[in-house]
Amino acid sequence: MENYEWLNWTLLLGSFGILILIGYLSSRVIKDSDAAGFLVAGRSLGPFVGAGTIVATGFSGWGFMGSPGVAYEFGSIEVLGNFFFAPAMVIAVLYFANFLRKRADELGSCTIPEYVAQVHGEGLMARWVKGVAAVITIVLLLVFLTSQIKAVGLLGASWLGISLNDSALLMISVIILYTMLGGLAAVAWTDTLMVSGMGIGALVMMVQIFTDISPLELIDRLNAIDPELLNPTTSAPYGESKGSVFLVLPYAFLFTAVLPYMAVRFLAFKPTVKMHQVAIWVAPMGCLLSLVPIVGMYVRVAHPELAQADQAMPAYLSTFLHPALAGVITLFILFAMKSTANSLLHTVSSAASHDLRTALFPDSKASNSRILWINRSWVAILGLVGFLMMLYAPPFMLSWLGILGSGTLLAVMIGPVFISSFWRGNSYGALAAMLTGLVTSGSFLLFTQVGWVEGPLYGCLASSVVYVAVSKLTASSTATQPVGRYRLN
Repeated sequence: MENYEWLNWTLLLGSFGILILIGYLSSRVIKDSDAAGFLVAGRSLGPFVGAGTIVATGFSGWGFMGSPGVAYEFGSIEVLGNFFFAPAMVIAVLYFANFLRKRADELGSCTIPEYVAQVHGEGLMARWVKGVAAVITIVLLLVFLTSQIKAVGLLGASWLGISLNDSALLMISVIILYTMLGGLAAVAWTDTLMVSGMGIGALVMMVQIFTDISPLELIDRLNAIDPELLNPTTSAPYGESKGSVFLVLPYAFLFTAVLPYMAVRFLAFKPTVKMHQVAIWVAPMGCLLSLVPIVGMYVRVAHPELAQADQAMPAYLSTFLHPALAGVITLFILFAMKSTANSLLHTVSSAASHDLRTALFPDSKASNSRILWINRSWVAILGLVGFLMMLYAPPFMLSWLGILGSGTLLAVMIGPVFISSFWRGNSYGALAAMLTGLVTSGSFLLFTQVGWVEGPLYGCLASSVVYVAVSKLTASSTATQPVGRYRLN
């Protein structure tokens, strides 16, 4: 591989140039008179770009690094679990995206915390809701961002022959630069380029694997290593019951519909976009990328002595592909990781620069150009914070840390974002639901042995119940009514 390091650096620097150029070109949608330019791409996304950024963000570092590692460790259960993300994304796009887009457009919402605050009241309590939602979003997504920075750093280090810290700093610096330039438009357009590479990479890997070993032979050899890899008695790491893996479908639906860094894309679509057009693109992209965990099972057969399961993908690239081809595929996998890292970075910076700022200083008279400068500054600040968190974080499994951040945030937001679509509570219910989801899901994932999707879903259940109960207990008879005039589709 050493003889090809020059090629790897050429590919990387060339891609950096393209990404920065896209960031510069996308900055044209940012207008000093319109905060939506930076925060929601001026509501300019079409069906293909919208689908590309949704899929690229959903299938990311965990999909190309974490998920093969889980498949290496636990077997076919991860292939099934990963597959559920594609139909879940399609369902979210078809049956929730249009509602959220229209409602947010009516309210003038540019972020999910802002949407939550505007739905649940006005004045001081709305500011509390926005501020709490922003703080929780920042904390939990910084946890997730830490896992993404480490994932991209690990792969970049082995690819370029440099240290993990140098690799991570190089990658996050470029992500910071193009995200600062173009905001969500830069994120979405670069994501679309990235998902194209991700799809090519997935296709190439599947062709290589199944020309080297037939599916039946792969099954036989996995069964010889450990029958649990193909016919598990539990759904570990998703849960102890064999059926727990099917919980990934509702989890992935809520993941797409509720999480701020995913759902904000629904706010960015053009008003004229038909969501079935988006779903037509999401489905094949998602199904193709769902195949990537098979790499982990293939490496388990061919290279069973790995010290760490998360090394499954790097081992595959260095062992089973020609160095030149491995360099190109590695670039595409780095794209996958960057696609989520830039989305997380944009969301946490928006929560700090827009949501937290307006919650604390609602009467601020800052000029539009100064606000844009604040938005961009927070991108740089929080990108560096994420890098520092990675440097000092204890050892962790990439997929688990990602679920700790995203799954817990899912439990935080389900009531104020999703349940409010059917039955709208008040600000007290929203605050109680957010705190309940945070404590419940976080406690399950940190202090118990429940499955990776079970903990967040328990948190979702608790949060939803508290949202309704507290809203009923604290509201007047007219404060919480069914949202009759809004339809999910």
